[in-house]
Amino acid sequence: MLLLDLHKKTEERRAPLRTWANVCPPKQRCQQRQQPEGEEPRGSHCKSEPQHRWAKRFHTQNTNGNGRLHMFVSDGCAEEAVLVYLHGLQGLHSLRALVPGLLRCEIEQAMVKLGLIYDKSYAWDIFSDMMRSQLRYTFSSADLPQPFTHNTRAILVDWLIQVHDVFHFSEETLYLSIHLLNRALRQMKVSTSNLQLLGLVCLFLAGKKEESLLPEVSELCYLMENSYTKRQLLRMERRVLCELKFDLSHCPPLHFLLLTASVARCCAKVVCMARYLLELSLLEGQCVVFLPAQLAGASLCLARRVLQEPPTPEGETAWCIASSINMGSETTLLKIMHIQARAAARAHSRETRATFIKFSTAETMHVSSHPALQSDPSLLGLLSEHA
Repeated sequence: MLLLDLHKKTEERRAPLRTWANVCPPKQRCQQRQQPEGEEPRGSHCKSEPQHRWAKRFHTQNTNGNGRLHMFVSDGCAEEAVLVYLHGLQGLHSLRALVPGLLRCEIEQAMVKLGLIYDKSYAWDIFSDMMRSQLRYTFSSADLPQPFTHNTRAILVDWLIQVHDVFHFSEETLYLSIHLLNRALRQMKVSTSNLQLLGLVCLFLAGKKEESLLPEVSELCYLMENSYTKRQLLRMERRVLCELKFDLSHCPPLHFLLLTASVARCCAKVVCMARYLLELSLLEGQCVVFLPAQLAGASLCLARRVLQEPPTPEGETAWCIASSINMGSETTLLKIMHIQARAAARAHSRETRATFIKFSTAETMHVSSHPALQSDPSLLGLLSEHA
């Protein structure tokens, strides 16, 4: 199998990745109005950084008489103060009763902020459907049909990541293409000589669903050094579509990661580190058996522990609310984190280094070169401390 080596072009300018900042919609700029002399400008007491606000007041009783605290959104309050207030209730039954309602409100705000939806009336229904839809295509085993191995698959995925970067596709396209590849490998009989063609067709189909601009078929053939003709590529595309019954839907773990990170008030570096660990899991054949929400949750947990940022009351409370999302058992999360930790520790020395190189740039805060990721034993020791 002939794979085009794109690593030699690392000195060329790479397209900036979709970062935590530009995933969020643009901040609304307040129009400055002239105020009467001596009068305080309107809105000067509000912070401009938070994209959404927490409650300004809390009531110890509600109209239903169930005794739960209620939250009222107000543009004039600081969310940190409310989180600190809730932090004091962590040992009480009232906080446990509050979490479902708080999570629902936070999911609604996060989906609007991330640009996933523009009417939060249906946000919770959409999130519930995301949780259900991830169960549609699950893999009971990580085993691949003969003669393919996990190493062969990793080489192909690494090459697809390079091609994806060359075309400046979105991250959603990458995750969808690998998902289609995982399904196609288990539902189709493909020879080793056609494996590269299958991978590129999966990326092409994902691009048709997610992108507005696509490369010409001749460009795709050129990337494979014209080892395949246009006709072969289009025939493989038709075959994949028929085998998958034209079902290209997939809820990527990236969306779960961004939602959870928004609810948990994770900083930009934690999110970037989690995105790196999540993309590394695409290369690991063992990770196909886990659900997208589990992969996202494990990536965020490991990113927080690797960076070891000083905890704050508001941050811990926000994480408590975010961790109420059903991400599986603690044993499952720790298993994923161990896989990701080992992958991160050897990423710099592996032949498949596309993800490591991608996240070693200034745009990605050089997270792949973080010292804590270079030693597998120390990472595993860090995990065992928190187990």
